[in-house]
Amino acid sequence: MPRTPNTRADQQHAFMERRLTISVAGTQLEVLHLIGRSPTRPTIIFLHEGLGSVSLWRDFPQQIVAATGCSALIYSRYGYGQSEVLNESRKADYMHREALDVLPELLEHCKIERPILLGHSDGASIALIHSGSGHPVSGLILEAPHVFVEEISLHGVARAAQTYRTTDLPEKLARHHLDVNKTFWGWNDIWASDEFRDWNIESYLPSINCPTLLIQGEQDDYGSIAQVNSIARSVNGATEKHLLPNCGHTPHRDQTDITLKLILSFIEAP
Repeated sequence: MPRTPNTRADQQHAFMERRLTISVAGTQLEVLHLIGRSPTRPTIIFLHEGLGSVSLWRDFPQQIVAATGCSALIYSRYGYGQSEVLNESRKADYMHREALDVLPELLEHCKIERPILLGHSDGASIALIHSGSGHPVSGLILEAPHVFVEEISLHGVARAAQTYRTTDLPEKLARHHLDVNKTFWGWNDIWASDEFRDWNIESYLPSINCPTLLIQGEQDDYGSIAQVNSIARSVNGATEKHLLPNCGHTPHRDQTDITLKLILSFIEAP
């Protein structure tokens, strides 16, 4: 397995960066393209969480690209980061639209075939819908995925709304999003809505045949182990499942070293 780079200088010598704005599905999207040293390896697509963006991944994609030689595409979805600001309320099928309309168009535009999809939370669910609908992928790396709505998820969403109203969370998130209020409430309102309670994507799972890595924190306050158990039980590809101690909803931030090790091992597996 390639060593994990220890310094920013190591990373900069391992790949090139291109920052782009790409028009996809009628909206302008912020895109970061990391060009790795091994062009024959699958490109990794980073799919962020419900309040994520290109910048909120910090240097985690760069560490993976430097260690594996893979290229990567990291983008902020519509309404996030430096992408076009959200101009309407989200519907309960917003992750389906991302997986079935936006992501295929983006991959076609960038001439990327059979990527590895690395998704966190909402991004993991988008990866499952995309793969489960027949789009070819080389592998799935899923952090804190959701396949149905649990009470723990709804409690987490309610706590997030209270935190947003009463702390400096808006100021912190505003560093990463063009319109932080539209970003936050666009995510929070749909998850808290009555129409979202029946959201369920388990029907996509049996059609997934690629290798899948599942990572969840034991202290995840947005979902229980039932989420990853459902995926592991239902998909048809080889599956690894890891429940990390002392870890909340964001394994790549809460337990960076072990999460990185698991991901690198999965990518390097024959």
